[in-house]
Amino acid sequence: MAAGIDDMSIYIPKLYVDTEDFAEARDVDIDKMRKGLGIYQMAIVDNNQDPACLAANAAYKIMKRNDIQPKDVGRLYISTESSFDESKAMNAYVVGMLEQVYGPDTFEHCGGVETKFACVSGSYALYDNLNWIRAGEADSQYALVVVSDIAKYDLGSSGEMTQGAGAVAMLLNDEPRLLTFDRKVTATSISDEYDFYRPFGKDTPIVHGQYSNLLYLMQVRKALELYKTKVISTGLIKPSPDESILDYIDYLNMHLPYSAMGRKALAYLLRHEWRNLPRWGPMIEKIGMAEPIAKTPGTIETILANPDFIKDDSKFNRLLMETDEFNDMYEEKLSSSLIASKMIGNLYTASLYLGFRSSLEYEHKKGIDLAGKRIGFGSYGSGSSAMVFSGVITEEYLDIVSHMELESDIANRRRLTLEEYEMLHRGLMPADESLLSGKDEFILTDVDKSNSERRYAFNS
Repeated sequence: MAAGIDDMSIYIPKLYVDTEDFAEARDVDIDKMRKGLGIYQMAIVDNNQDPACLAANAAYKIMKRNDIQPKDVGRLYISTESSFDESKAMNAYVVGMLEQVYGPDTFEHCGGVETKFACVSGSYALYDNLNWIRAGEADSQYALVVVSDIAKYDLGSSGEMTQGAGAVAMLLNDEPRLLTFDRKVTATSISDEYDFYRPFGKDTPIVHGQYSNLLYLMQVRKALELYKTKVISTGLIKPSPDESILDYIDYLNMHLPYSAMGRKALAYLLRHEWRNLPRWGPMIEKIGMAEPIAKTPGTIETILANPDFIKDDSKFNRLLMETDEFNDMYEEKLSSSLIASKMIGNLYTASLYLGFRSSLEYEHKKGIDLAGKRIGFGSYGSGSSAMVFSGVITEEYLDIVSHMELESDIANRRRLTLEEYEMLHRGLMPADESLLSGKDEFILTDVDKSNSERRYAFNS
């Protein structure tokens, strides 16, 4: 049975910090943010918003647009690493909000959980619900998977310049109008790591940046190796000895903690894919230096303990990314997926799917016929796990993609002053105040000081 994404929607908060203001306030080179990291604006939540609000707004948007009633939704999953409740799942909060619009108990039949595994949990939720559909359990109902996060870092930390917030809702069924996922080829890689984590009671993570970036690349590469084995064994893709598996992926979507990380990930994967192919010799000649090889390869610790290798390897990567061969691959397969991230920032679980949404819109605007194109996904979550999977754009995709308009989705945003941003970040605004009213959307109205119960309303 086929299963895939029928439609998708995004919800982005109406406040943002511009990197021009941030760079000046933090005495950071703006080129480092815009050219180095690929960050121009960072979406910031208002005082009357939390991850459940973002998720509910994205879910309501997609249901309203498709005229879907609660009885049509069999499962509602919320994936997040910004959870505020260590017991009650966030999908229960979202159900409560949606029932304010659709009526009491209208979702009581709807199963679901909150999933957590840093930024990869949305992909696990997607996979779980696709298999629910494939097994025939859906019985003509939709599964609704919502990825929602607030990427927040300590003031003055290196991670502060990679913040963002938002949610993506994906409507899944057995007759998808947008994308059908490939069966029996999803690959995973997992290990117990401390590259990025958030202890109980802390609202910002502990981050080991260089370690986490390297672990991301290594885990995705491991998952890609297993994906290759699966697609070849199933006959889905049959590369010749002088071809890479990436030659058969029309568009690649990567996890984007910041947009430039997608470009780095592509370079890393191409190196490992091309290294044993005939094309690698001419590439080395163009690059002008031999590829650095670690003396004791295989572990992150040995690589990080060798600063000379890291320096040489970074130089090699830069030279690789200057070649026509790399830039052709980048422009054809990846660049459109980075556009939204530059204007919104890091969405943790939602960043991969915001990139997919961005790729669809901007490739369509180039006049490209996307029907039949294979999309590859490289998902990563710290702690750590990676998933690599793929799907094919359907013939009916125009029904969905022709209505995508990112500029409309982020229109009428308010540019924060740094003073306003820091007030929100520190939680100094009174609980009953906000910068914006949240017109025609779900908002957080109160958090009971005695028992931390949260109350929400649809502000019509």
